[in-house]
Amino acid sequence: MNITELSVRELSEKLQKKEVSSVEATKAYFEKIEKTDGEIGAYVRLTQDVALKQAEQADKAIAEGKATALTGIPYGMKDNICTKGSVTSCASKMLENFNPPYDAFVTKKMNGENAVMLGKMNMDEFAMGSTTENSAFKVTKNPVRTDRVPGGSSGGSAAAVAAKEAAFTLGSDTGGSIRQPAAFCGVVGLKPTYGTVSRNGLVAFASSLDQIGPLTRTVEDAAVVLNAIAGHDPLDSTSVDRTYDDFTVGLKDGVKGMRAALPKEYFGEGIHPDVKAAVLKAAEEFQKMGVAIDEVSIPAMEYALPAYYVISSSEASSNLARFDGVRYGYRADSYEEMDDLYKNTRSEGFGKEVKRRIMLGSFALSSGYYDAYYKKALQVRTLIIRDFNKIFENHDFIISPVAPTTAYKIGEKTADPIEMYLGDIYTVPVNIAGLPAISMPCGFDGDGMPVGLQLIGKVFSEKTLLRAGWAFEQNGR
Repeated sequence: MNITELSVRELSEKLQKKEVSSVEATKAYFEKIEKTDGEIGAYVRLTQDVALKQAEQADKAIAEGKATALTGIPYGMKDNICTKGSVTSCASKMLENFNPPYDAFVTKKMNGENAVMLGKMNMDEFAMGSTTENSAFKVTKNPVRTDRVPGGSSGGSAAAVAAKEAAFTLGSDTGGSIRQPAAFCGVVGLKPTYGTVSRNGLVAFASSLDQIGPLTRTVEDAAVVLNAIAGHDPLDSTSVDRTYDDFTVGLKDGVKGMRAALPKEYFGEGIHPDVKAAVLKAAEEFQKMGVAIDEVSIPAMEYALPAYYVISSSEASSNLARFDGVRYGYRADSYEEMDDLYKNTRSEGFGKEVKRRIMLGSFALSSGYYDAYYKKALQVRTLIIRDFNKIFENHDFIISPVAPTTAYKIGEKTADPIEMYLGDIYTVPVNIAGLPAISMPCGFDGDGMPVGLQLIGKVFSEKTLLRAGWAFEQNGR
């Protein structure tokens, strides 16, 4: 039995039948990491001692009949999600030695399930980037072809799942940071409705956009993990107080009779022909399965990307003001007075991309420019929400690409940040509107790189998206 080849559901069944132990599974994953991660670079640090103790506890829980679907399953955690007793650095020099005094909401959820944390995943510093080249520690490579980027900012999380160095991982998505790397690496990435998963313990980038979600090998695994992490958290004011049904129930009910929308703005200028062809072919497959498809329009789409970068950078400049060298994190060695301490600490502790976004945000929020930029971006947000709401009056989900291209070469776009930002054009409207979306593979380009299909739903329609995603996934096997 090759343990690392098993899906979450398959491994869970074997663990509960006692055909394999969690300790064996954990050791198998560490062996795989040792063999392959030197080249891939998905992990920023491993937590072997903690993992083996958790595996022993999981085996005990299974023996006592107290197992859940994730008991004993080895997983990876993105490095911006707090883990008590294990450094959470956000792949930044600023938090290189930060050991959180508490666990994030999702960390507590994983501990409650007796899941096994293998380590913390590499990422773009403070989740700012689309390639995982902005980490202060290493560049992660795409397991499909190691000369290509894995996407970002959850590049380490996606690469680990694709390289089979974890059964699943958790990432965060501010403007596509789960879905885009999932597409680039050929795995499944789910961005839940804003407020479905608590942000408590997630180091904030843009608080009104950030959302934690799973990266998995299959759609069914995404439903299983979402079951574990969804739920109300009184410690997070943006966490929605509602009852969540089991996301695996009805998963295999099919899509016959559903209606999907195909926005024309997602297939215009800038999309690679291979990506366009693969996504349109996926739409045809849905039609064959009984889904009615209409072409629709999202008029405010052209303003989504600039609005996103104004909103996200503004919130980032505010959130990252706390890293000042006074309370925790990196502190500059050389300074004479308080102003020097702030200036030197932030200059030395933050990377280039983080500084760029702090400057953008500070400018957009500054006196005389607030109304012209930030206020306008919030008005655009309202228009985008209206456009989506209109589509969902008559449609169950939207079919679109995840990104206009497949994974490009490492270093190819680092000199042109604007071109890199344009790669988020199909994912950011989802975060602006607070909607759920799933990314899954739907084919390959001429170079053999995976193409990502994005299904977008109305708020709290994760079950519909998972059902549609499962039907498409099974149809393609």
